[in-house]
Amino acid sequence: MASIEPGEIVLAADTIVVIDDEVLGKPVDASDACAMLARLAGRDHEVFTGVALADGTGEEPRFVTRVERTQVRIRPMSSGEIAAYVAGGEPMDKAGAYAIQGWGAVYVEAITGNYTNVVGLPLPAVEACFRELGFDIDRFRRTLAKAPGLSPLPGEASPRT
Repeated sequence: MASIEPGEIVLAADTIVVIDDEVLGKPVDASDACAMLARLAGRDHEVFTGVALADGTGEEPRFVTRVERTQVRIRPMSSGEIAAYVAGGEPMDKAGAYAIQGWGAVYVEAITGNYTNVVGLPLPAVEACFRELGFDIDRFRRTLAKAPGLSPLPGEASPRT
């Protein structure tokens, strides 16, 4: 495990796609992306994201982890649709070769579970990690929302107005 410096708080996450008990990471090239999408098309698969939070603000470092699982169904796709999507470049740095937060969403027929997990950072799991380590996530959220360049929280006035 990597070390943590005193005073640091480190959040890390990584996402994989699993179909037929095989892990699909990021495609190595366009051909690999096309093969992944052809395999996913018309079928259900699972998306897993592991989240780790390290807290170096106390006497001793503390660590907590979570794994989030979401089931996703990709609609049937023609080889032409797959080729056009891959040619656009979006799938190339995504586990399973699609981005639910981008154009890939048009191919997602259904999800069971948390949407932000499929995006790659399951926010409920992140919040649970912070809470488990005793952080006041609501206070943190309010502080972050007041930072320059960030949008206000729903129902709150912008600090710039």
